[in-house]
Amino acid sequence: MVEVGKKNTLRVVKQVDFGFYLDGGEDLGEILIPTRYVPSNLEVDDELEVFLYFDSEDRIIATTQTPLGMVGNCAYLEMVDKSNSGAFLDWGLSKDLLVPFKEQRVPMHVGKYYVVVLYIDVTGRIAASSKLSKYLVEENEGEFTVGQAVDLLVASRSDIGYKAVINNSHLGVIHNTEVLGPMHMGDQFTGYINDI
Repeated sequence: MVEVGKKNTLRVVKQVDFGFYLDGGEDLGEILIPTRYVPSNLEVDDELEVFLYFDSEDRIIATTQTPLGMVGNCAYLEMVDKSNSGAFLDWGLSKDLLVPFKEQRVPMHVGKYYVVVLYIDVTGRIAASSKLSKYLVEENEGEFTVGQAVDLLVASRSDIGYKAVINNSHLGVIHNTEVLGPMHMGDQFTGYINDI
């Protein structure tokens, strides 16, 4: 199944003056990859790994660039602009990523970095939220065991330690007693489940 906001391997169906069209299946149809993202040796019927997102005119477009975050994952991104709709974050693509006002845990400011989760909004567009607990699980559902190695992303500070994203799916706490050195928002590292 072809998914917007993620990487997909798609077949090239035709070449045009301004790029190539890829087969997005019955739901998405043909998807343009502009010339600037096309590898020099690409031909019709080749398969190409691309990231799918919406351009400034709300058309699905393909790119060989890899964004700093994908739908369903968390990322530490810089706010670069604002509008009547919300804050815009730089996620490494030509069109910035929107965080609607209602999805901001705290008001966002240009030049600051925030841990956000990427999701598909009700209109089908890619958006982000700093309200991590709305999208991530805070209970262990049998997924973790004591001593298990996990990927951590430091999201915020609290009185008892740091809130961290675990494996892009859960929220947990790194207690002050477990912090061995300086820790900052956006730090990513491997940790171990100490208690459940």
